Amino acid sequence: MAEITRRRTGELLRELFKLLMAAPEGLQASAALAALAERVTLTPYEADNYESGGRRFDKIVRFATVDCVKAGWLVKEKGIWTITDEGRKAYAELVDPEAFYRRACKLYAEWKAAQPDADAAPSPSTAADPDPLAQDNTAKAVSITFEEAEEHAWAEIAQYLRNMPPYEFQELVADLLRAMGYYVSWVSPPGKDGGIDILAQPDVLGTRPPRIKVQVKRQKEAVSVDGLRSFMALLGDSDVGLFVCTGGFTKDAATEARTQEKRRITLIGLDTLFDLWVEHYGKLTDQARRRLPLRPIQFLSPQG
Repeated sequence: MAEITRRRTGELLRELFKLLMAAPEGLQASAALAALAERVTLTPYEADNYESGGRRFDKIVRFATVDCVKAGWLVKEKGIWTITDEGRKAYAELVDPEAFYRRACKLYAEWKAAQPDADAAPSPSTAADPDPLAQDNTAKAVSITFEEAEEHAWAEIAQYLRNMPPYEFQELVADLLRAMGYYVSWVSPPGKDGGIDILAQPDVLGTRPPRIKVQVKRQKEAVSVDGLRSFMALLGDSDVGLFVCTGGFTKDAATEARTQEKRRITLIGLDTLFDLWVEHYGKLTDQARRRLPLRPIQFLSPQG
């Protein structure tokens, strides 16, 4: 007899969706799983650990979310899980837990069948027992291994950047601008800076517009719309503003920046900063790389 049924898996997924829908910005996977475990009563089977390590409950939920990702209901990015509009719609329409999970499995099977290397075997998710280690499910196992590795790596990188001394972080941003082809004419020394931390321009002499004014904040809190407006007040008509903050930006601040007609401003949070660092890593100096050294590690990539 199966220890974990489709209905039970559907119940866990729907409770997970409820958690995520209450957090429009998404939740860290580890936080979402911990919160879910607090909201449901785990069976002895689910609470038990695998011989290889890891609680069975976490693996069951993670494997079931692979179906939801391929169904277009859930997005996973750097360890953050977010529900899509399609996911909200499915949650509202498919109130029966078993029907909810069956639909996700069906959409996963359709996705898998459309892959170039698809075989004739049915999706293991349609089996009576969704226990991941009870299934011959290489594709899902690869996906879970990859996402857990990505989550762990990103958590370490994010923590490293958040703990970096403020002026070291400021120099990191200046190094990135240089690697992107800009000429950095000034970096604020320690002390009061008047709201501008870095000045840069497209050419070494500064004869071509625009002049780039950068404010750098290494903080946990998101920048508010008032904080953004204070920075925008320092921009001239021909200036471009870059606001870099490890804590990100509030929704109001993001909307304010996006809807500007006269002031050109770009908001750079931790995710974007890291992506730019990776993209231009090959053009960074050795000294710059030492501020945030990276080494690629090869994993078997999940499909899709």
